[in-house]
Amino acid sequence: MDDIYLGLGANGERQVLRLGRANRHGLVAGATGTGKTVTLQGIAEQFSARGVPVFLADVKGDLSGIAMPGSPTFKNADKLEARAKELGITDYAYSDNPAVFWDLYGESGHPIRTTISEMGPLLLARLMGLNETQEGVLNIAFRYADENGLLLIDMDDLQAVLVACAENAGELATKYGNVTKASVGAIQRQLLAFESQGADRFFGEPAFEIHDFLRTDDKGRGLVNILAAEKLMQSPKLYATFLLWLLSELFEALPEVGDPEKPVLVFFFDEAHLLFDDAPEALFDKVEQVVRLIRSKGVGVYFVTQNPIDIPEKIAGQLGNRVQHALRAFTPRDQKAIKAAAQTFRINPDLDVEKAITELKVGEALVSTLDDDGAPGVVQRTLIAPPRSRLGPVSAPERAAIQASSPVEGKYDTAVNRESAAEVLAKKAADAAAAAQQVQEQGTEAQRAAPRQSPSLWDKAGKAAIGAVASSAGAVIAAQISGKKTRASPVESGLSAVVGSVATSLGGAAFGRFARGLLGGLLR
Repeated sequence: MDDIYLGLGANGERQVLRLGRANRHGLVAGATGTGKTVTLQGIAEQFSARGVPVFLADVKGDLSGIAMPGSPTFKNADKLEARAKELGITDYAYSDNPAVFWDLYGESGHPIRTTISEMGPLLLARLMGLNETQEGVLNIAFRYADENGLLLIDMDDLQAVLVACAENAGELATKYGNVTKASVGAIQRQLLAFESQGADRFFGEPAFEIHDFLRTDDKGRGLVNILAAEKLMQSPKLYATFLLWLLSELFEALPEVGDPEKPVLVFFFDEAHLLFDDAPEALFDKVEQVVRLIRSKGVGVYFVTQNPIDIPEKIAGQLGNRVQHALRAFTPRDQKAIKAAAQTFRINPDLDVEKAITELKVGEALVSTLDDDGAPGVVQRTLIAPPRSRLGPVSAPERAAIQASSPVEGKYDTAVNRESAAEVLAKKAADAAAAAQQVQEQGTEAQRAAPRQSPSLWDKAGKAAIGAVASSAGAVIAAQISGKKTRASPVESGLSAVVGSVATSLGGAAFGRFARGLLGGLLR
């Protein structure tokens, strides 16, 4: 099977990233303007051509061009063609790639949603910047929801459960410890600030299914999943937490495959330093664990960052494939980064690595990848191969056309709001108030003889199924009217709703805890 061609080394040898070693993770680093994005685009499109799905975050908006072929009339086309000729690429031709656009806010791509329960207290606490005491209260809120069969789907549900915990603080204190109104209030204020950033749209249903990232097109090419992250980068903690959640979902969902002939998915984490900024020790340890173990699931994680020392040593030691673009020695920190980067490469007696890092031109990099035996190759100064897709963003009409033909069109675009914690608690409060009024007006016996107010388990499940089916059916009808294709299944949505309602009601704490993965807040 063809490997990923990175470029031509100064020694005249082809520098390649072996598909069978691509799940051993990697690093693409370099200062702004040195060619990281173009290198990333070229690597991603080659993975796609070899049937490997890719996920990448488009933090500047220009990676969307990977969905369209390049053109001789576009800017810098002459440089790309000259580089291809210099490297001896005789079959160089512009080509597109199958792409799916995603967006947490649902503006520039399909919305990605998850539930509060699936995110879990650990990641939420990090996202909101909670202290240790507040995180403890958040854990109690999740436990309370689990034990009372309350679905935590959106932010309204979490707010409702926090209020319930405050109202039952005395009872909970004997089981789990103090739940103070001050701590609950602090968490609620953080939730409001979080919601003001638009992050509330991330929590809800239909929840994202990770296997939708693992598709190929009818030509066998891996889909390139592009996350529109320009707006998301204005909330860096949300960006980092979201990508951590994705890694956690991949880890939980995928089976063990060892070292496959090619990766199941390649995951590019741009602006990787945001993952580790101000991360608490507990979260850092779990990130390290996921990165170390997800390799055996066939997932390659590639960190993209300006400065290689942004990656902690424990994780940097697991990155076997490295592409280092130029660094600038303007500050003591820059000089430290250059020295650290040079020391991570296998020594090349013919190359002064520290000096070379500062002299690299745009489109040049120091490359070291794992060989067939898994050993790191000798570092080589390399001219990077040019991509074949467009450099620069797609236009709004082009994006709309790509969205219309997406394999998941219609599946996530319409939100579903089924009965969950907020509705259940509100109904219980209303029932209690009505019962108290009836006792006051008619007496205790009349109240006891009154019919049941709250619906049974199967009533809840039926309502959830009807709501989900109606929503999906509406999407199908709208798609038929507009002439668009839709992959949404009303029956599947209904079954999912039934299973979710019954599982949570019957299973209580067990089902709730099982839904949360390694980074989602598994019992510690």
